Amino acid sequence: MKPTALEDTLRRIPGIEAVRVVIRGQDLAEVHILAQPGKAAKQVVRDVQSVALAGHGVEIDRRIVSVVQMESADLVAGDRPVIQDVAEEIDGSRMKMTVTLEWHEVRLTGTATGPAASSTRLRLVAEATISALEQALNQEAAFAINAVDNPTVGTREVAIAQVVLVVEQRERLLVGSSIVDADPAKAMVRAVLDAVNRQVPALRR
Repeated sequence: MKPTALEDTLRRIPGIEAVRVVIRGQDLAEVHILAQPGKAAKQVVRDVQSVALAGHGVEIDRRIVSVVQMESADLVAGDRPVIQDVAEEIDGSRMKMTVTLEWHEVRLTGTATGPAASSTRLRLVAEATISALEQALNQEAAFAINAVDNPTVGTREVAIAQVVLVVEQRERLLVGSSIVDADPAKAMVRAVLDAVNRQVPALRR
């Protein structure tokens, strides 16, 4: 059994934010669940058992499942990357975007370079964000920016990022968004993080 496949399935259960499966030898030894409050921990465990059995034919002993429930605000502050800085450097016809994140007190810096055009700026920001994240993620996981946009929805401009995640030759399409306030570049960083945040904790090295 591949633990990442089981983790990917369990993360789809409503209310579950992150999953870590530990295998020892050929046996399933531990299942760690980070979930939002609102559902009894025993029910979360039962959901995990049911989904694992139905989706993978795996029987999980409830005694090896640990559940920690945290408010979303605590998750954002504790186990999700946060923006430190977004910098732009133009050299003739070329532009370099640098995005710096902080995650678990570690600074992650990523860059992306391309034409110095207004139409490419936000895509470079998104690619630099992925570049920063990849420094802290398991090398078996691969992210790529599929598309970015900043349409006006109602009366507000919104940054939208479409991200492709490939783990063990399985492809997932993730979408995130963020309302644009003063800085469209930072809004695009937040959109990328919004797309990947549910996946990132379980993919950490």
